[in-house]
Amino acid sequence: VQLQASGGGLVQPGGSLRLSCVVTGGTSSTYVMGWFRQAPRKEREFVAANRWSGGSARYGDSMRGRFTFSKENAKKTIYLQMNSLKPEDTAVYYCAGTARGIIVGMMDNADSYDYWGQGTLVTVSS
Repeated sequence: VQLQASGGGLVQPGGSLRLSCVVTGGTSSTYVMGWFRQAPRKEREFVAANRWSGGSARYGDSMRGRFTFSKENAKKTIYLQMNSLKPEDTAVYYCAGTARGIIVGMMDNADSYDYWGQGTLVTVSS
């Protein structure tokens, strides 16, 4: 299984970006997909996650209401729509997948994920 993230870039505060992550090698091996981010000198932070089968997405506290997780199963692609971006959203964003049937409460734990994309840099600055 390979994950390829894209869509990062430079955006002004208050702006929007949409990240994409394409899964190759078999979505049947990844029951849950997630987004994490890591800013310089900070620990990796949970952003959002959901199952391929659907249900309500989960979000990190500072992202709720501004970020939206979505997916297109036929394209084996997940998205992260980011609105009202702030300078503190600046980070490398990673998509991740797991073949394990993790419970909802574990979706925000990076250790739950088996596969990781290479990351895409989002810079929010004027």
